[in-house]
Amino acid sequence: MNSHLAIEHLRQHAGIEPLISQIQIPDFTPSGRVYYDLLESIVSQQLSVKVADVIFKRFTALFSDQYPHPEKLLELEIDTLRSVGLSAQKAGYLQNVAKFALEHNLDAIEWHNKSDAEIIALLTQIKGVGTWTVQMLLMFTLGRPDIFPVDDLGIQQAMQRLFKIEEQNPRLLKQQMILHAEPWRPYRTIACRILWRWKDL
Repeated sequence: MNSHLAIEHLRQHAGIEPLISQIQIPDFTPSGRVYYDLLESIVSQQLSVKVADVIFKRFTALFSDQYPHPEKLLELEIDTLRSVGLSAQKAGYLQNVAKFALEHNLDAIEWHNKSDAEIIALLTQIKGVGTWTVQMLLMFTLGRPDIFPVDDLGIQQAMQRLFKIEEQNPRLLKQQMILHAEPWRPYRTIACRILWRWKDL
């Protein structure tokens, strides 16, 4: 993703332009590790970054080479996974990902040949993996430039503040957000990264 082009495009739009001078958006290299990052995302759900990091390190330490190969993950008992701080539900979700990875040979998929919608449709078949999780994967693992996670609480709060949206009905709020974000295409991923950082200033 060319961040410079994205920033120049976003500067043309009054809504978000004032934020750009306040925010520094560092470049990053997408990891491309779909299977691994799905596991990490599940572990991190509803946890602070610090706690999630600790638990994920304990989880990977269960494997001799520190990598949770799908077949090895499926061999582990739920109680073993719970022993590193995972809930029984999360442990089950991790094994769902491992089973799906083997059945669909995730490591062999050429993700660049699939659209955002195709990837969302594929990966949300996994119990425990929702649309928001896959959108984060599209943004940060695959580096897709035009992802807009309308259900993300941080994005909702930032856009309500930025555009002075007072709508409380969730469906109508999302409709207004989508309309406001339309001019940001095809760089809504960068716009969201700006909003997240601005919200935390």
